[in-house]
Formats: sequence, C-alpha cells, structure tokens
Amino acid sequence: MTALNTPKPTFDQQGEQTDEVRVDAALRSFATEFGRTASLHMDSCVHCGLCAQACHFHLSTGDAKYTPIYKLEPFRRAYFREASPFAPLVRALGLVKKPSIADLQNWQELLYDSCTMCGRCTLACPMGIDIAELVKEARHGMFKAGLVPERLALMDRTARLWGSTATPGEDLPDILAEVGHEHGVHIPCDLAVADILVTAAPAELGDHTKALADCAKILNRIGAKWTMHQSGFDAANIGFNNGDLELQERLTRALIDTAIKIGAKTILLPECGHAYGAARWEAAKWYGAELPVRIIHMTEFLDEILANGQLRVKPIGATATFHDPCQIVRRGGLEAAARRVLAALGFELIELKDHGVTGFCCGGGGGVVSNVRAAPLRQKVFAMKQQQVEATGAKHFVTSCGQCRITLEMGAKQAHWDQATESLLELVADNLAD
Repeated sequence: MTALNTPKPTFDQQGEQTDEVRVDAALRSFATEFGRTASLHMDSCVHCGLCAQACHFHLSTGDAKYTPIYKLEPFRRAYFREASPFAPLVRALGLVKKPSIADLQNWQELLYDSCTMCGRCTLACPMGIDIAELVKEARHGMFKAGLVPERLALMDRTARLWGSTATPGEDLPDILAEVGHEHGVHIPCDLAVADILVTAAPAELGDHTKALADCAKILNRIGAKWTMHQSGFDAANIGFNNGDLELQERLTRALIDTAIKIGAKTILLPECGHAYGAARWEAAKWYGAELPVRIIHMTEFLDEILANGQLRVKPIGATATFHDPCQIVRRGGLEAAARRVLAALGFELIELKDHGVTGFCCGGGGGVVSNVRAAPLRQKVFAMKQQQVEATGAKHFVTSCGQCRITLEMGAKQAHWDQATESLLELVADNLAD
C-alpha cells in the first residue's frame, strides 16, 4: 500500500553512479564552462527581475521558481566555489554551499521542463546576461551527471546508435522512395556528387513527410543538383538540446563531412529551429576554422530563390499571422526573411502582439516538446499563444519551424482549438506559379 502511494519522482536519472559521483561530474563540467564570458555573466546579475517578466513559463504560471536566472542557481554556486576570483576564500569560509544531489535533482525540472532556451530573457536582461546560453551550458553538467529527463535520454541513446532519433541511416533510401512515391516527387539519395546536401528533421521522415516532399518539389523545379545521404541526414541534433556535447559534435560532423565528401557547397537545413542553432552557429567550433560549406535554413533558401527569380509563386491573397521560431529569429536573425516570403505569397500580415525578436516561444523548444512530463506546463504556455493568434483575426497561422508546428498542433488538440498551424515551406510549394 505504501508503494502505491509513493509520489512519483520529479526527476529521472541514468546510469548507476553514486550520488557523490553525479555531483562531482556535474561540478567538473560546470567549472570547465566558466570562460571569461560566463564568468562575467555570473558576476553581473543585479536581481532586477526583468527576466521573469520575459519568460513564458513564469508569466503563464505566476510561479517565482520559473524566474530564468534562478534556473542557474547550481551553476552560479559552482562558479563562486570553483572559478570566481575569491573561490578559495569562499570554500574555506563556507560562504557558498556546495550543490547537493537533491539540488541537482530539483533543478532538472527548471533546466529541462521549464526552459526552452528561447533567449527572450537574454533580450530583456539590462546587464546583457545570456541566460539561455548559460542554461545550455548547465545542461552539459546535468548530462554528465546522468540527470536528464528519460524521454530525452532515450532519444539520445537512439541517436548514438542510429545517427538519428528517427531511423538508421541504412533505412533512409527506402523511406525516401516511399515518400517520393506517396507524394509523386523524385527524392535523390546517396548521389556521389551534388551541389546541395539536403537534411531533415525527424518528423519529416514520419508524420510530416509532406514537408520533405515539398522541399524536393521546389529543388527539382529550380533544377538544383541535390541529394540526401544516409551518412548525414538528420539535422535536429538531440545532443544540442540534451547537453551531450560528444553527440552534438558527432551529429554535426556527419553533416559537414558528408557535404565535403560529395562536393556540396551548401547544406540545406529543414524547418527546424534547433537544427539552425546547432549546425549554423555552433558547427565552426568543432573545426577550429572557417567552415568549408555554407549552412542555410530553409527560410533563407526560399527567400533567396524567390528574390532572384528562380522560383515564382501565385499570391494567396488572405490575412495571415506568423509565429517567429526563437532559434531561427531571435537567436538566428531571420526575422525579415520569413516576412519577405509571406509578402511574395501575397499575404496581408497581421502581426502578433509580441512578434519578431520579442515573440513568445511556442513552449516546446529545447526538447520540452519531447519531454512528456512537461506537458501540463507546456499547455499553459500554449494558451498565451492561442490568445495572441485569436486577437489578430487572421485566416492563416504560419510558422517556419517543424518543432514549433508540432508543439502548436499538440496544444491546439488539447485545447480543442480548430486553428491550423501551417508550414511556410508547404505554402510556397502548394502555390508555385507555372
């Protein structure tokens, strides 16, 4: 009877390490992350609370524990004990308590369930503290300690085994053949030479195959020499979200090394925000030099081929509002590109109350959408987005990130909301001019 009434733990853990080993692993990782920039950030917080007013989790719940800077508490304590200018004195006098295993277990929810690393708090911070980046660095220590939500850890193990969370590379040719047959489009695979290496997000190999087929439709229409390749095809990079640096590097290198092997000068990323963060902005650190290939997001690609006349579209002529994916717009800088594509489609854009770099996250980034435990919290965030969309009165609700689309579709289903979330890529492919 006692066992049946035992509350379910609010944390997951992997491996058989002792609590002491877990804490030491986390602290060693935290300490290695304290470069000059991180150290300045740790010393700069003035406890103004502005980051709380920027965070969708805090605003949707009113719970002070979701204040963004608070999510870094174990990281901050490790800094003052291990890496600050007065660290020896801090330790000797016991001025800052060493994080315990209970601290790390409690903070798992704050680092993984209630943070999407969207960067809105970073934008609001008057001291310029990149809280989102520091959360990502704190996740490195949590992964080392084996303290990751189990669903994310399962995806991590799958990606280590297969090179993708969706499928083994050896199955890719058959999957692409099936998708091509279903949608009536040719999808080249494993060409020895190509100009563009096309990558996918896991959902495009399962539930959202139309996005992959529409990418092929557009590339074939403009006469591009392109291919997908089983040695490097999944761009979503679960290692980036989990804090698994080894896997993040391995998955990134798979894409770039494959592009080099086939002579591709461009890697085309799917409609996926974290693919953009991992490959576009962090790939160079694995190579230590300028990358030998250009890495671009699907939004950039559509913007360019529409602007240079390679592709023409028929105007839809309706109202639309747009959800700005955080990693693509706020963290990636593609605010104007998406709006130029929407203009080419003839939409009358009605902006959300919070849009562009100040737009609210969908609530599912950073792996939160895959973290089943976080679903109730994610639904509260969705309600904020639903309210803003409804206030525009727009006929179409569009985004340029597949993960955002999945999150928003899940939220709509739970809320019994009949507003569809549409893909920018699919709208372009559905309205090609002759």
